[in-house]
Amino acid sequence: MPLKTTKVAAPRLPPLQKIRVRRPDQPQANPCVGIMTSMLGCWASSGYSAQGCMALEQSLRACMDQAKPKDQKKNTINYHLMRLYPNIRGAKKIDK
Repeated sequence: MPLKTTKVAAPRLPPLQKIRVRRPDQPQANPCVGIMTSMLGCWASSGYSAQGCMALEQSLRACMDQAKPKDQKKNTINYHLMRLYPNIRGAKKIDK
């Protein structure tokens, strides 16, 4: 018994004006922002007294003193897409 094959034509995509990946590099959020917000709220409620907010102040200093992680290499996908775009797009039509 022969097998039946059903071939479906692949859908064709419309031509693109530009090939671009949007925002490949997302900035990392600062982990000390939450502690700083708590400390500023504590200062606003207690009138900048050192005794009431000492624990928050010490935790903020410890957070700020931690070493920052090394920067990762920047993503170069947009550079390569711009470089390879003429090869992907093909030859242009010449209007006469």
